[in-house]
Amino acid sequence: MNKRGVAMMSSAHMVDDLYQGVLPAMLPFFVSERHYSYAAVAGLTLAATMLSSIVQPAFGVWTDHKPRRWLVPSGMLVAALGVAAAGLFSSYAATWLMVAVSGLGIAAFHPSAASAARRAAGDSNRGMSIFALGGNVGFALGSLLATPVLLAFGLRGTALLVLPAVVMVVILIKKMGPVLDGPAGAPRFSSMPQGKDNWPEFLKLTSVVLVRSIVFFGLSSFLALYFIHNLGATEVIGGAALTIFLASGACGTLLGGWLADRFGPLISIRYGFAVCIPAMVGLVLAPEWHIALVLVAVTGISIFVPFSVFVILGQNYLPNRIGTASGVTVGLAVTVGGLFNPVLGAIADATSLHTMLVMLIALPVLALFLSLFLRAPAASPPSIAVPTAH
Repeated sequence: MNKRGVAMMSSAHMVDDLYQGVLPAMLPFFVSERHYSYAAVAGLTLAATMLSSIVQPAFGVWTDHKPRRWLVPSGMLVAALGVAAAGLFSSYAATWLMVAVSGLGIAAFHPSAASAARRAAGDSNRGMSIFALGGNVGFALGSLLATPVLLAFGLRGTALLVLPAVVMVVILIKKMGPVLDGPAGAPRFSSMPQGKDNWPEFLKLTSVVLVRSIVFFGLSSFLALYFIHNLGATEVIGGAALTIFLASGACGTLLGGWLADRFGPLISIRYGFAVCIPAMVGLVLAPEWHIALVLVAVTGISIFVPFSVFVILGQNYLPNRIGTASGVTVGLAVTVGGLFNPVLGAIADATSLHTMLVMLIALPVLALFLSLFLRAPAASPPSIAVPTAH
């Protein structure tokens, strides 16, 4: 494992996904300053997430034909400029377009970045889990960074949020090639998987990723509300429950990589879902919020254990389509799970929040069942010295 390369790509992932985390922090200011309706705000979220997730596989296919590592810094910069411009335009149409442009930048970043991270990590699931962790941390930092800036300067303060991307882009332009490939003229070893593409296994994996995504979006959207309305907790405790869920997820991401290196990726995925099921059962049965917080932590760890493993496993299933595999496992299959949130909300409205969460437990059971049909990818041949493209 190229530790410097993994650290660089994880840092780049953190900065890029920071701009995904900035948008939720901007939404209340769009409502208060520009008097946008909730429907209009939902439209901005749709522009950012859905367009990005749909386009990511296309960028993945494009990078399969020829490595285009320049998409890593350029995608990040476009993501940052889109967010900055969204705060400067008064027109809703222009704001929507700028948010969509930011989503396109994020879509351009991920397939190439995941491929570069794989080159640095080699066959180490732990290395890829560090890359995935960077995105988790970046998303959380987006809100923490944006909120004080927006409170101080209003929406026009979004121009200041470009600075982290500018710094990281300069670092990537100067250092990414030498760090990932080594000194010029030195032998370069291919750490990428080799062999035939296994589309049936990849499609089965995609179905597991989709089911897991619905669980994640459902919990992250309704967990705080459940603590407030069903367990009698305050809004502060409800927010803390969501924070604990995401922070525990960061630990689960690293744990998943370690388990996959020690016992194999399929064991890591199955263990994650197997622990998630009783954790969620305990959560909906918890009589009060103190006990529920502990179970939220266990649920967060377990639902994130398979997260980074999905990426490297998908790349191993499609060794000749690394960009496509990255675009689907990092982008499309993850975000499409958010489409089911309105369905979960409708179930909660028609029954209760508690009933909806009880029904949600069926999904990790389904994911565990589907994962039993996955087969380990064929082993890659030893690395060989080859020239690498930029």
